[in-house]
Amino acid sequence: MKKMYGQDAYVQSAGVHNDLEIDGFSVAVCKELGVELERHRSRSFDEMQQWGDDLSGFDLIVALSPASQRRALELTRVYHLEVEYWPILDPTGLGNKREEKLDAYRQSRDQILARMLARFGTPTNEVIELPGN
Repeated sequence: MKKMYGQDAYVQSAGVHNDLEIDGFSVAVCKELGVELERHRSRSFDEMQQWGDDLSGFDLIVALSPASQRRALELTRVYHLEVEYWPILDPTGLGNKREEKLDAYRQSRDQILARMLARFGTPTNEVIELPGN
């Protein structure tokens, strides 16, 4: 998001749970597009609140799983936030070989990119070229 839309919007990644480390396959497929995730730190909605991120300052929560959608909807009872659910393929556990796993992660990455373009329009900062396009 930041690579494509720069500082036009404040973006924070959060989930229902904090897994501490970003999945290595996610790091690899995003790196193919020039998006660095190695230093990215995942956090939960609860941690965001504990660390002082005021959820009322956000306009939109994009949920990528049914669990995050449920949690986001719980938050909207207290904060006025729009919630969108983007049903994206969960690549964890798919494929037996490394390349099969990477392909599943690429599919999820590309679904997210397509949703971002449809929702937020033409990138204002940098266009990300998908490999093979």
